[in-house]
Amino acid sequence: MESPVASARAVRFGVFEVDLKAGELRKHGFRMKLAEQPFQVLALLLERPGQIVTREELRARLWQGDTFVDFDHGLNNAVMRVREVLLDSSDHPRYIETIPRRGYRFVAPVEESHAQAAAHDREHLPSAPSHLESEPALEAAISTPDGQPWWTARRGALAVAAFVLVVGLLAILLRNNRNATNRANAGRSTSLVVLPLENLSGEKDQDYFADGMTDELIANLAKIRSLHVISRSTAMAYKGTRKPLSEIARELNVDAVVEGTVMRVGGRVRITAELVQVSTDHHLWADTYESQIGDVLALQNRVSSAIVNEIRINLTPEERERLAKTPAVSPEAYENYLKGLYYWNKRSDENLTRAITYFERATILDPQYALAYAGLSDCYAIISAEIFGTMPASEAAPKAKAAALRALELDPTLVEAQTSLATEKFNYEWDWSGASEGFERAIGLNPSYATAYQRYSLYLIAVGRAQESFAQIQKARELDPLSLSINFSLGWRLYMARQYDAAIAQLKDTLDMDPSYELPHLIVGQAYEQKGDYAQAIPELRKAVDLSHGTPLMVSALAHAYGRSGNRVEAEKLLAQLKIKSTTQYVSPYYFAIVSVGLGKNEEALDLLEKAFGDRSNGLVFLQVEPELDELRSKARFVALEHRLGFPVIRGN
Repeated sequence: MESPVASARAVRFGVFEVDLKAGELRKHGFRMKLAEQPFQVLALLLERPGQIVTREELRARLWQGDTFVDFDHGLNNAVMRVREVLLDSSDHPRYIETIPRRGYRFVAPVEESHAQAAAHDREHLPSAPSHLESEPALEAAISTPDGQPWWTARRGALAVAAFVLVVGLLAILLRNNRNATNRANAGRSTSLVVLPLENLSGEKDQDYFADGMTDELIANLAKIRSLHVISRSTAMAYKGTRKPLSEIARELNVDAVVEGTVMRVGGRVRITAELVQVSTDHHLWADTYESQIGDVLALQNRVSSAIVNEIRINLTPEERERLAKTPAVSPEAYENYLKGLYYWNKRSDENLTRAITYFERATILDPQYALAYAGLSDCYAIISAEIFGTMPASEAAPKAKAAALRALELDPTLVEAQTSLATEKFNYEWDWSGASEGFERAIGLNPSYATAYQRYSLYLIAVGRAQESFAQIQKARELDPLSLSINFSLGWRLYMARQYDAAIAQLKDTLDMDPSYELPHLIVGQAYEQKGDYAQAIPELRKAVDLSHGTPLMVSALAHAYGRSGNRVEAEKLLAQLKIKSTTQYVSPYYFAIVSVGLGKNEEALDLLEKAFGDRSNGLVFLQVEPELDELRSKARFVALEHRLGFPVIRGN
């Protein structure tokens, strides 16, 4: 019996549409490059969805009976090419299932499409050249007789695959941009987003691996000044979504979208990716990369030489040098680095501690691994900051500084390490000029690194330069518009600038993105408190305490609000809780000072702030701008403490 779609002109499955008469495959409306024989394989499978199509039937469709050809090898290659374009995997098929020794079956739902076929005069764009061996040689090396990949090697090839994919993307994107852009747009930079790579390993606990791959792509592409790259947090907001690429591009205001999958079994990695130039309605390129640990250096040298020669006029000498480097990284160290990165991005006391453990392991396994030192420095640079405060500055500061300096010794161009070093100078050393110069140096190294703008903005608000602070945080938001941390940061800056209504509005927008994010609840509560609206302040602060599982920052803020509202009993109860907690973990004197101010014990609060100075508590960097300390500003001891901190002179805003 004939399939309902067997005679259809066009059929649809997932985000794909196939015009069987015109011989065209489209994804999200963009034409995909697919040669004649692979298209015929796909067409026959689509004519009989859910049914086994034998290898003999495919042979009859692809080759005449008297054609002399290595049929098995040719069919394997054709099926492999279809899977590459569909971002499919033989091990975990979403579309094409291999039936061992018999043939193949199309397993996804298929429906007839009533859309008009694509125009036949649309430009056909060339696909990118293969960045590995020739397809037949590669397929022969990795396939079983029925065409299924064979994954057998040990761990560790992701760094190479990332490098190969990055430079491949750069070559195609920059070449097409160079050729297509007219004189009026010659000075315009290309913008893109790397969507989260989909984990096809079949194991949920391998998500960190796919996320790490995405991070690597974003970080490497962001180093090219001619590219405007959307930052990691915003890209990750699209994880698991099925929005059309054109819609994503409109939301993020980008020209191009990179998406793909990563399959990792043992030590062999297959990464399939594609690049779509949304602004010109062109699917530019799709390719697959595979690697084992054994051919790392040869593969890197071959690819880097070819790509640098092709795009050298678009790159600065420093960028050419960076892409030409072939750093060797221990596979085990890289594995630990990715796990550290995964927990670092979760940003909580517990997860920062986990991240430190993995980053430290990475530096032990590979003492030359600059990125691992940078990750370690980042963790220590904020773990004693006011919003975490779980480690004394006397312990965190030396470790943060040592790790950052080691990273910069290994790679002076590493923006992550430069930002961490500036953060350490700001948070713990109170080296105001050194911090400012460090943040500006980091931004100069990589203008696409949103975190550098975010941290610089915090420095600027702390020293009283509010308008400059807002300008920097807005730049961070342009690069990472969906970042919870950056959107929270804007609300926090508005709070410290006494713009309470604007702060509340911004932070409520942030909570719309994630109602379980405790920090916006904290600042919303504090802003209501400053407005004298305790009925709204206290529930928000209670929520912050609950969501954070009672961190000292949140408990002290709630106690302060209870004290200010006249509920001294509840304030004293929370103060007692802080004292008990301080017997088992570090609790900064700064938090106790906040509670004392709320209770009207100003002299006791000043004693505690002076003790916090001795501890180099990070909360003191906000001494000039924190609204909760306003009642102390006329006190001589408070003014003296400000002088001891050595704040730079506030410029007009």
